[in-house]
Amino acid sequence: MAHIIAKDIYRKLGKKIDGLSTRVPWNQALYEILKELYTPQEAEVLVRMPYGLSSLEQVARCTKQDQAALRDILETLCDKGLIFDVWVKDQYWYTLAPLAVGIFEMTMMRTKGELKYAEWARLFHEYMHGDHAFYAANFAHGEKVSILRVLPHEEAIDETAHVEILDYEKATAIIEDAKKFAIGLCSCRHEKLHIGEKSCNVPLETCSSIGPNAGILIRHGMAREVSRSEMLENIARSKELKLVLTADNVQKNVGFICHCCGCCCNLLLGVSRHGYPNAIVTSTYISYIEEEKCTGCEKCATACPIHAIEMVPIVNHPTKKLKNPRVDESICLGCGVCALVCHKDAVRLVKRKQRVLHPETTFERIILASLERGTLQNQLFSDPLSISHKFMRGFIGGFLRLPPVKQMLMSDLLRSRFLTALKSGVQKQEKDWLTEM
Repeated sequence: MAHIIAKDIYRKLGKKIDGLSTRVPWNQALYEILKELYTPQEAEVLVRMPYGLSSLEQVARCTKQDQAALRDILETLCDKGLIFDVWVKDQYWYTLAPLAVGIFEMTMMRTKGELKYAEWARLFHEYMHGDHAFYAANFAHGEKVSILRVLPHEEAIDETAHVEILDYEKATAIIEDAKKFAIGLCSCRHEKLHIGEKSCNVPLETCSSIGPNAGILIRHGMAREVSRSEMLENIARSKELKLVLTADNVQKNVGFICHCCGCCCNLLLGVSRHGYPNAIVTSTYISYIEEEKCTGCEKCATACPIHAIEMVPIVNHPTKKLKNPRVDESICLGCGVCALVCHKDAVRLVKRKQRVLHPETTFERIILASLERGTLQNQLFSDPLSISHKFMRGFIGGFLRLPPVKQMLMSDLLRSRFLTALKSGVQKQEKDWLTEM
């Protein structure tokens, strides 16, 4: 009987996490992850918590817990990376961590408590790659808003387009604009190491956090504080290692930069292994190859982390060159790794013809991602004790799940107005700071 009760609370927790901006379809593997990471008491607290950022007082009201005891539980969950604590207006605000970026990354970066990396790696790998249900739930319906976006290697950009690159597209500019930095273990690479699938020689300690995000990781022992010069050195090393630079999919207050290889990064594998090109948002650039300069050496095709370049045989070739590289523009990331390995300057990054959507803030990214994935109602009406909020979650949730409604609100015509209206509602609640995060 106790086993049935325990499984029921984890089932409720799974449903709660599935209601965030990253979907997590329920299966036995997810149950095993939740049972491994959360105690039944911790699961009960999270099931009763509001969805959005909440003060200790609000969490205590919803969970009916004594504040002193609750603070200890929340601190333990923060140390495990299972909830986030954000310091705003002289107090901490708590929110549930989604599976990504959140539970998976923080678990594989942990340095406190009992560290069962091998077991955690096995469980996460089984959940994300045992079948493609996780990727399908988040990317199978044409979703455009992912948690990561690609940063182009600045050296790979064509000179005629270089003047157009914006600061939020430059890794160096993002770092120069920030004040706090931390570097920790790459969760994907750490996972692949423990399951025997790490085929690269890239160091584990590469994951770069910036600003308030860096503060959270430092505070909970998940990363070490570093200087700005060390962060820039980390970027330079990634260029030498021909890694894909990716960042938090926002324009303002970027929270992290990842240094990704094709064999380990779960979102790159979402493209190359599982066939979801929208698993990661491309840069505003795309690879362009000048056939006249190309010698057919195949280095660009070999270097591409998602196999977006194919060597095509030349019919009746007049020279010694037997093949030409061809870029699959439907999946090209615009990362510039291919250009870094071309010594003939035949490969460059040029501007894409179609504009790429990059949300302005984390607030916008969560709103848009939740709208695409059918969970926006939980962000709008987050109080689990309110009868009216429960009714509105059901009513608005059903309305927003209608494909024409979702398509209309995500359109270029209405998206900006929709976000402005939501920001206005948040400001009326005197939480203006939420919209700037």
